[in-house]
Amino acid sequence: MTRRTRKRLVFVLAALGVFAAGVFINNSSWLHGAPGGAPVLLAHRGLAQGFDRTGLTGETCTAARMLPPEHPYLENTIASMRAAFDLGAGAVELDIQPTTDGHFAVFHDWTVDCRTDGHGVTRAHSLAGLQALDIGHGYTADGGRTFPFRGKGTGLMPSLDQVLEAFPGRRFLLNVKSNDPAEGEMLARYLAALPAERRDLLAAYGGDRPVAVLRERLPDFRSMSRASIKDCFVSYAAWGWTGQVPESCRRSVLLVPSNVAPWLWGWPHRFVARMEAAGTPVFLIAPWGGGFSEGIDDPALIADLVADGYAGGIETDRIDRFGSALKK
Repeated sequence: MTRRTRKRLVFVLAALGVFAAGVFINNSSWLHGAPGGAPVLLAHRGLAQGFDRTGLTGETCTAARMLPPEHPYLENTIASMRAAFDLGAGAVELDIQPTTDGHFAVFHDWTVDCRTDGHGVTRAHSLAGLQALDIGHGYTADGGRTFPFRGKGTGLMPSLDQVLEAFPGRRFLLNVKSNDPAEGEMLARYLAALPAERRDLLAAYGGDRPVAVLRERLPDFRSMSRASIKDCFVSYAAWGWTGQVPESCRRSVLLVPSNVAPWLWGWPHRFVARMEAAGTPVFLIAPWGGGFSEGIDDPALIADLVADGYAGGIETDRIDRFGSALKK
């Protein structure tokens, strides 16, 4: 190796070292420091009944797999949302379904057969027809021997209007339950009619096609789909080391699997700060491989995140477990 070659090699190695140091400094949460404050808890469907997730599929009737009840609330109801907020939720995720008479009902399942005393596809009903159903009818924790909520859920299915009226200053994440672009059009019209300050407290996620329509009609409204979050993660993996936030990540909502999060540039403090500055709240969810919005339900993990100074969002199916974890 000649002297000139050695000098060039030393220069290249030094430049690479400076570059690596710059990338480290620009993405080190340790140097950035914790921002202070507690995580924002996103209560999945409010305060819901737990269920056995073994072998769960999209067709599973989860009401028939209910675990022994620990509280009196049913998911996606005004009472369960109020309980979630009282327990410390900063936002509630809820499911919306269009009705035959132009409303949005708040209900999870594609059909009403599992949870209620009705039959058929949920969106094939009018709002009045849905609200006449007993949404506690199908819940059982012992294989059908007893039904502890039967007869107690009539009239408890709210409309989206009723939810927003009941909680005027609260944040909600709306789950669009289909991949029909017409549903995106309907939701865009609904949201456009709301006061801007109310709309700014809402966000939506769901199928690629309705969310694409929603983003086109209301580009400043926070929305997310599988396609948009994949685009965001891929773009951020390529450019996030610079500190820049790709356009695909802006004015969105990020549900970040807990086993993906450590690989994101600047995780956790710098990443969360960058996304918040771009108008995008970040919520940790269960590890990749679970459901699209399966929450974190381990109090020890929540406590560890708090101890590490994490102040982003955390989605949970068990908001009732975490008040004590956040106070420790």
